[in-house]
Amino acid sequence: MTTIKVEDIKRLREETGIGMMDCKKALTEAQGDIEKAKEILRAQGLELMEQIGREAHEGRIVSYVHHTGKVGVLLEIACNTDFAAKAAEFIQLANNIAMHIASEAPLYVAPDNVPAEDIEAKKAEMRKQLEEQGKPAQIIEKAVEGSIARFLKDSCLIKQQFVKNPEVTIEDMLADLRTKTGENIFVSKFVRFFIGNEDEA
Repeated sequence: MTTIKVEDIKRLREETGIGMMDCKKALTEAQGDIEKAKEILRAQGLELMEQIGREAHEGRIVSYVHHTGKVGVLLEIACNTDFAAKAAEFIQLANNIAMHIASEAPLYVAPDNVPAEDIEAKKAEMRKQLEEQGKPAQIIEKAVEGSIARFLKDSCLIKQQFVKNPEVTIEDMLADLRTKTGENIFVSKFVRFFIGNEDEA
């Protein structure tokens, strides 16, 4: 029996926008062949990312306030149809993501939303620290790239592990519902508010 690599599952999900479980099943059936797995997904009627890239003019704005009353979130999550926006699964997903934002305090929706100047500022900060430690230039560049990768994972909402289930990311949750509904579902934007010292909120 062919062993399915986690990296291949992630690659197939990234290339298709389809949920992790469906990607794993397709890869298992295709004995690890990514192109065959795509054909299997097509045959099952699951839309690939390029097919679900339709305009998303519907959705919901949801709010979440922590029980302390000191942390709150407004979240805009988009989809293609008003029907999908009213579905229980869509509403539950939106509420879960809003709660996650309140808890984990992401700074951006996705890596593409991170301003270039923020990336450069992080790189400069890391380089300065390593240079002060006397690290060789080659090691510094590798360390800086690793630091940026961690920064994006920690600060971008869709890359974060879901606070209630660290085995999945917010990106996985969105992809799973896209697969189930055939809708182009994504987080448009969010705002997180807090009062006073956030560590005590």
